[in-house]
Formats: sequence, C-alpha cells, structure tokens
Amino acid sequence: MRKSHQTHVEGQFGPRAQAYVASSVHAQGADLGYIAKVAAAIRPARAIDLGCGGGHVAYRLAEHAGRVTACDLSADMLKAVTETAAARGLTNIDTVRAPAEKLPFENAAFDMLGCRFTAHHWRDAKAGLREARRVLKPGATALFVDVVASADPLYDSHLQVVETLRDTSHVRDYSLAEWTVMLEQAGFEVTGVKRWRMQMEFSSWIARMATPPELVAAIRSVQESASADVKAYFEIEPDGSFMLDMALLEARAA
Repeated sequence: MRKSHQTHVEGQFGPRAQAYVASSVHAQGADLGYIAKVAAAIRPARAIDLGCGGGHVAYRLAEHAGRVTACDLSADMLKAVTETAAARGLTNIDTVRAPAEKLPFENAAFDMLGCRFTAHHWRDAKAGLREARRVLKPGATALFVDVVASADPLYDSHLQVVETLRDTSHVRDYSLAEWTVMLEQAGFEVTGVKRWRMQMEFSSWIARMATPPELVAAIRSVQESASADVKAYFEIEPDGSFMLDMALLEARAA
C-alpha cells in the first residue's frame, strides 16, 4: 500500500519528536528572539504556531499571548509539545492535529501567526499559506522562517538534492522570490525580510532525521563530487558540514 505524502511526513517526524524538541538548531536562534519581541509588542489574544514541530515558536509566543495553538501533522510531536509546555509551566498552549493545507479553525481566528522550518514539507505550500491568511484577522502579523534556496539554479539543485536524500519527505526549499510571490498571492503584504546563514553540523543533521546509511553515503558522494563553485557557496567541510541560507519574512494579513 502506497503512503500519501501526509502519512510519509508523519512517519518521518513522529518517531523523532524528542530529537526536535532538544535540537539546538531548532531551540535556539535570534529569529526566535525576534518572534518573541514582536509578540511582546502585539500581545495577541490568540496566536498560532503553524507546523509547530518541537513547539519552539509556541513556547516563545506563550510568554506574551493569551492563548497559543500549536498545530502539526504529527500526534507524537504534539504530545512532546504538551509535555514540554507542562514542564516549563506554560499553561496557555493548546495542541491541534491538522495539515497546514486544511486548518480546522474559523476565519479570522488568530491575532498572530508564527511558522518556522515547516513549509518545505508541505505538499501544497500555496494552499498552506492561503489557509494561514484565512485564519488570521485582517492586519495581523505573520512571521515565516525557513531555509531559502538560491536563485541560482546550480546552487538550488544541489540544495534540493541533499535535502531530499537526508529526508525523503522534503518537498522544496523556496527562494525569497518564490516566498514573496506565494505570500502576496495568499493575501499577505511582506513588510520585512531578515537573512542569515546557519551551519549544519553534518553528524547531528543526519542523526536528527535518522537518515539511513545508504542515503548518508549518497549525500557525501554528492558533496564530494560537486563543483568547486558549489563547494565554495555552501562552504562544504571535509566532514560534510555546510552552510544554509535562512530567512525570516514578516508579513501583514491584507
């Protein structure tokens, strides 16, 4: 029996819920601090962490929001979020299991949205962003954080290949231009963009996803056989560690 993409994503991430809660890549970052800063200024009555994964956005939103909904495909991820929130004394976080493309919330239900490191797994990113807009009140702030692809086809191709080998539920890392178009088409106005680079330490990067050995070997082969231009752009190191381009897009629900 063939698995749907949604089932495949659940299967990839459910067993690794605690790894994503504990992951320093996901639990730390200036972008989380910025999300908290924006939430502190807005003081939303209801906020949503869309595609919450380990819940790191939800925890920061909960410091300043009335209630926070952590929404994800994976029941195991949501269980980990509930347990972590309780351990941290955060009593204003609720969890809801749903795909981004079909959210079980009324129109204009939320005053703020955070979405971090998840859109590249969505089967239909455009539909997910339309749903994000639908559940936000007009004028509400949305913050989207993700790996971004280069506009250069050479670098874009390399990135998508290694991402898919590492995690076969990967769909696409979008470029900033693609993000901007999708957000505008979904009914958002992009009001700001922050960019930075982040190192992916190879051994923890593959361990977090429990990438099978044959796919790890394939990634290393792709890296080692890449052109000098690709190796320089991604700053590929002898152990396979490399740099990723990241972005935070701040948008207003039009």
